Amino acid sequence: MRANRLSDEEIREIIDQIICGDALEVLPRLPANSVDLVLTDPPYFLDKLDNEWTPERAARRFYKSQAVFHLPPGMKFDPNQGRRMYAWYLEISRELLRVLKPGGFFFSFSSPRLLHRMACAVEDAGFHIRDTFLWLYTQNQPKAMGVTHFIERMPLSEDTKQSLKERLSGWKTPQVKSCYEPIIVAQKPYEGTFLENMLQHGVGLFHTEVRIGQNMFPANVLLVEGVEETLDKYFLVPKPSVEERGAFNQHPAVKPLALCEYLIQLTVPEGTVVLDPFLGSGTTALAARNLKRRYIGIEINPEYVAIACKRLQNRTPSLFE
Repeated sequence: MRANRLSDEEIREIIDQIICGDALEVLPRLPANSVDLVLTDPPYFLDKLDNEWTPERAARRFYKSQAVFHLPPGMKFDPNQGRRMYAWYLEISRELLRVLKPGGFFFSFSSPRLLHRMACAVEDAGFHIRDTFLWLYTQNQPKAMGVTHFIERMPLSEDTKQSLKERLSGWKTPQVKSCYEPIIVAQKPYEGTFLENMLQHGVGLFHTEVRIGQNMFPANVLLVEGVEETLDKYFLVPKPSVEERGAFNQHPAVKPLALCEYLIQLTVPEGTVVLDPFLGSGTTALAARNLKRRYIGIEINPEYVAIACKRLQNRTPSLFE
């Protein structure tokens, strides 16, 4: 059954607001061709969805002393997760294709392991895949697991166990230190030529006067840490500060404000509407407000909604208030 679409007045009421709800329930209510840009970091098994692929348990996820209370299910490898992710993200992408204006862009963060599934879902929904940006960083925790504790459980003699430990010293599960996130760059099919679409709908081109690093032409590689002089010159965007994140912010995957601002400035002018269907702690909304764009945020977890609202309250008021 098709959800009742919001009226023009109702749409105006949710602009510059955060909606606490499931994206698959909220998105069908938005009118077609009503947003200019989608910028989002979907949950891909680390937050919204659990091993049974249901949001209910994850929506009740909580933190204690700034530590995750249980192991994220995304740490467990199962090829079927990718297949279920594809089916779910295909539904999401179809709705995003509908609500975006012709020629509008869709930036979707991903994890390297699930990039192929997510990109296929986005493309199969009807988007054109135009590029994949790489967000590089050096500070991350290795996730590989040793086998010593498994050897201890084996029904072997102590001498045999010790021999196995020495033989397999340094051998761990196949997980290297992850130092990048891909960002899928998709575009809703444009009408006519690029120029005709831009004149009609106000989207569809990249604003190349938006620079990166030391006033360099926009690139699809992004660094948020000082790594090396030459790389920094071409690809560096400012690293987020503790103040930017907020000491109260316990979200596990806060994106840098400068990174989101770069993607927004690259694709849409002032006054346009930026949609994030998985808002998390609110970085997309903050970036949009800072750049004099409008925003619509959707987030299923009420704790994250509260964090996002607090971050927005701590910033300057919206241009349109």
